[in-house]
Amino acid sequence: TGFEGIRNTLSHAQDFGGWHVKDQLSLTNDNSTTSKGYFFRPNIDVSKTLKALGNYLVGTSYAIEHNEIRDKATDTVTNLSYAFSTLQAYLKSPVKNPNGWGVVYTSRENAYPHGPELAIGDRSQNINVFAELAKNKHHQFRINATYRNFYIVNSQVTSQQPDKTLLGRAEYVANEWRGLFTGNMLYEVGSGQEQKRSFTYLQVPAGTGQYTWIDLNHDGIQQLNEFVLAQFQDQADFIRVYTPTNDYIKANYNTFNYSFRISPRAMIDPKAKGFRNFLSRIILQSSLQLNQKQEASGFVQFNPVKRPLTDSSLISRTAIFTNTLSFNKSSARWGFDLSNTNNSSKTLLTYGYSSQLLNEWNFRGRLSLSKSLLFNATLKKGVNELLNSSSNFDSSNYSLNQYSVEPDLSYTHGSNLRVTMGYLYSNKINAALYGGEQYASSALNSDVKYTILQSTSVQAKFTYSSIRYTGSTTSTVSYVILNGLLPGNNYLWSIDFTKKLGSNLEMSLQYEGRKPGEGAIIHTGRASLRAVL
Repeated sequence: TGFEGIRNTLSHAQDFGGWHVKDQLSLTNDNSTTSKGYFFRPNIDVSKTLKALGNYLVGTSYAIEHNEIRDKATDTVTNLSYAFSTLQAYLKSPVKNPNGWGVVYTSRENAYPHGPELAIGDRSQNINVFAELAKNKHHQFRINATYRNFYIVNSQVTSQQPDKTLLGRAEYVANEWRGLFTGNMLYEVGSGQEQKRSFTYLQVPAGTGQYTWIDLNHDGIQQLNEFVLAQFQDQADFIRVYTPTNDYIKANYNTFNYSFRISPRAMIDPKAKGFRNFLSRIILQSSLQLNQKQEASGFVQFNPVKRPLTDSSLISRTAIFTNTLSFNKSSARWGFDLSNTNNSSKTLLTYGYSSQLLNEWNFRGRLSLSKSLLFNATLKKGVNELLNSSSNFDSSNYSLNQYSVEPDLSYTHGSNLRVTMGYLYSNKINAALYGGEQYASSALNSDVKYTILQSTSVQAKFTYSSIRYTGSTTSTVSYVILNGLLPGNNYLWSIDFTKKLGSNLEMSLQYEGRKPGEGAIIHTGRASLRAVL
């Protein structure tokens, strides 16, 4: 399959009297055994700096990209051929200004293979507006928005449909009162075509996946509702693969994120006493990440929280809302953090909706008893849910009310030795509608890490867990509740040996073992070599 190609390029740039001209002409001719063609790409940009108007820049540009490949046997263009042209006009503020803005108008025409030649199929009119307000170091704002009117010239050339879309993005960053308040905000809005998705599970080498298969009905056939996230690496034999379908729906999407931090310490004298000293020890943090797609019921949806989670027009929604109160965070002696996390998601798949929710309160306290002893305590309480709208998947549904208490004591000797002993009590109750299973466990944990000359470390862990559980142990729900273990006495242990080989290589040898309830002992070994760049 002999191939020959020749490319010629001519470029030119000139500035005179406030005018700026840039142009380029590129032509590539190619010839092979089965095809011949050419790639033609000229473009020109002409602009002028308006000194009388504060050095604003006004200009226009024109570009063509024509890629034509013809089959020698049939003398027709191949499916790899295409062509488009764009005409653009713009007005922009000077680049050196800290506060700037601009507007750009673009007209585009697309051609596609149709019969023996390329034919024009569609055109679009686009308007882009952008601005950046960065002069004030305490408050900075950026916005970029594009409106497109897309219409069809010849419906026999393209299968696309006429459409009007808007894409917008706005960012705001604040830093006020010497750092007392810091935060940022992001908002995005848009519309377009969304593919419906399905998914399947593919088996991979043992320990390299994320999911495990539980044969609920013992028929030896893998079904979608029989896969759950693996609790142990040796069980992770499957990965989830999303596959697009040929079904499209018009969708609007929104993204809204914010994060802020309030730290009174930034404005209070470190030597202050009384209430001012108490106030200086408090830190408040809050963040929200909201992403939503829904079936378009109009031009665009500007409100990211307008639709409730149960709305049937929703395609997907993810919301992570976290609030944290920290006290004495900078103290080496003692302190605590109180946080609430609400993590919810809902996704439209080919079989229906899948919804997940985790709403959890978390209290973590620490107390330094000496230079070598540190006491920690963690308390958690919340709700964990998975709900599927399809009756074929209702056996995987659960709604767990759960809480746990976990104190531990750590001993450190220099930078070489750390020993941690802890206790964990955990309780979970599934809603009666989804089975009513009850779970309670008491676990003793130990962790020892020894480091030799900062190049070699050995870490050993051991856990004894006594579990009381009512309900079937062969369902996907029980696997989630039991964390992959079984009722009765469970033992887990591991040893990790890590050594640096020179300055860029790290070798790791790992051994893990466990005995779940009345089950057999399971041994897992892994070795890895990692490059540290």
